[in-house]
Amino acid sequence: AEEETLQATELVACMWGVFSSPDVFALTAGFRRSLRLCRRKARINQQSCYTRCPSSCYSSLAAPYEEVVRYQRHPTDRNRLIILVGPPGVGVNELRRRLITSNPREFQSAIPHTTRVQKSYEMNGREYHYVSKETFENMVYSHRMLEYGEYKGYLYGTSIDAVRTVLDEGKICVIDLEPQ
Repeated sequence: AEEETLQATELVACMWGVFSSPDVFALTAGFRRSLRLCRRKARINQQSCYTRCPSSCYSSLAAPYEEVVRYQRHPTDRNRLIILVGPPGVGVNELRRRLITSNPREFQSAIPHTTRVQKSYEMNGREYHYVSKETFENMVYSHRMLEYGEYKGYLYGTSIDAVRTVLDEGKICVIDLEPQ
């Protein structure tokens, strides 16, 4: 398994034009750089790929993927947290909503915290946990928030306690985030 991981690391290193050690590497190009570019570069300078990769890049291309096995939770294992991440407008919130709607006995979203004023039809603990700005900032500074951000002058975030509440109910907690 270590050898396969090392080969995969070498392949990625060659594909991305990276360097130093097989254990730790950093990407020096954007995500859209493809293997084709590495091959083109190798044709121009035949030594370029081979000098960076101890084994041939092309020999490790025989199996460029690893087979994935479906995760099956053991009955004694705790449920996991699922975090959906994506920029605004790609449908991450819709995906979370559909997942929860499809099986509400298995999936649930954590109730976030906010500093905005509670509306008349809202109930504390159902839509949001309404807290003061000082309380929210105290939760952030004491590392009790899993994620947080500001929108229109109000703070919003998901606390670790809210996630634990869902997990303690025996459900899978699903939250969505914007990468900022």
